[in-house]
Amino acid sequence: MSNTTGAATPTDAGLRHGVMSGPELAAQAIANIAPSAVIAFTAAAIYVSAGNGTVLSFALATVVILAVGYCVVVFARRNASAGSLYTYVAKGLGPFGAYLAGVTLLIGCWGIAAGSLGGAVSYASDFLVLLGLPANGVGWQVALAIVLGGLATLFTIRGIRLSARVSLVLELISVTIITILLVLALVWAGPAGWDPSQFSLTGVPMQGVAAGMVLGILGFVGFSSADALGREARNPYTAIPRAIIWSAVVVGVLYVFAAYTQIALLHEGLASSASPLQDIATMIGMPSWFTPILTFGVGASFFAVVVAPLNVVGRIVYVMGKEGVVAERFGRTHEGHLTPHRVLLIAGPAAVVLDIVLLCLGVHPMDIVVWVDTYGTYGYMVAYALVAIACVAYTKRAGMPNRLVWTAAIVAVVAMAYTFFANVYPVPAFPLNVIPYLFLATVAIALAWFFRVKRVSPEVIDRIGHTETDILEGVG
Repeated sequence: MSNTTGAATPTDAGLRHGVMSGPELAAQAIANIAPSAVIAFTAAAIYVSAGNGTVLSFALATVVILAVGYCVVVFARRNASAGSLYTYVAKGLGPFGAYLAGVTLLIGCWGIAAGSLGGAVSYASDFLVLLGLPANGVGWQVALAIVLGGLATLFTIRGIRLSARVSLVLELISVTIITILLVLALVWAGPAGWDPSQFSLTGVPMQGVAAGMVLGILGFVGFSSADALGREARNPYTAIPRAIIWSAVVVGVLYVFAAYTQIALLHEGLASSASPLQDIATMIGMPSWFTPILTFGVGASFFAVVVAPLNVVGRIVYVMGKEGVVAERFGRTHEGHLTPHRVLLIAGPAAVVLDIVLLCLGVHPMDIVVWVDTYGTYGYMVAYALVAIACVAYTKRAGMPNRLVWTAAIVAVVAMAYTFFANVYPVPAFPLNVIPYLFLATVAIALAWFFRVKRVSPEVIDRIGHTETDILEGVG
């Protein structure tokens, strides 16, 4: 195992220091959530089980995510690192917990990036078709995967500010398009747009609401990704906590508004709608040129969520390289761009290759979203539960008031456990039934590496989670 502390170790250019503003941090968090892509499909999926309780499902999911966010913020107010939850969990659960959190978060981030690339390909293809180009077929899809995946990798390597601004612009465009549509729809509906039944529990299937809450929680995964920008953020101890909490609040409000409007306009038709937003656009008489704009907006959201998680992957592996958990070369950044380019040149192309393989096997791009995002979501669930447990241990050890921490942690852990269970039982159809085992196999391989490192280089284990922003070397 490489020794990252030896005198012969090459000087690291480091991550760029203090360049990310509050809005750019929020952009990283919101882009990782991809709210536009969630709005386009999730309300309809929740409505199948929750009916008029769909808004309640989203509201409860927001509360759960805020509970997780509070646990993350407790760490973020006192610790700034590029290691995200990997570093935070070390403060409460030690090296093994930190490593497990880091691995599962890497699975989550890479899985969401690779899966969302499928969504970007699907909507880019549809957009080109609407413009009159014959962009159907596997050949076009493979070409789009290469182009879009290559651009996402390029943006993350060129610099954190560039990738954050690209994500911000794309997500703002997407959210603005969808919000305008929904507001116009309510104006068009007039008094009929008021639907008080959505705020009443009468006849609402509470079991369906709970099942819907699972899908709502999945719509927030990645919301805490700004915590991986501890060195690159200005005033990280205040800016990162604000970005995490406010991104969850804003997106939660957006989800509730979007769900309410879709139900108020489509009613029972929402359950069978393949494209609720397009159905609403048609219902209210939007001009034909709006369809390409809406398609572009949703596709832009998918692309933004390819970029944002790759940023987190790069920084977690960068910290692991610093600490010797992985090869030392991953603990150095590009001399000019000051980004962890080595891991990004692996993670980005790996996502492209996976999508190309599935496309060539005849898998629809939107099925790639469902399958690969599900794989990534398991990683997020474990990482979020670990950071909640670690927060209790950390605050108890530090002698900090932690009654609210206990409450938030219990809500977070129970919700994550329920979400995980709901995704594996009842046993879903193939291939979703084998994805949990693929996830567990990945974790098992990663744990085997941990125990190898512990046996061969035990001093490395003692360094896990100790790489703070203030001691990071570099000229950035």
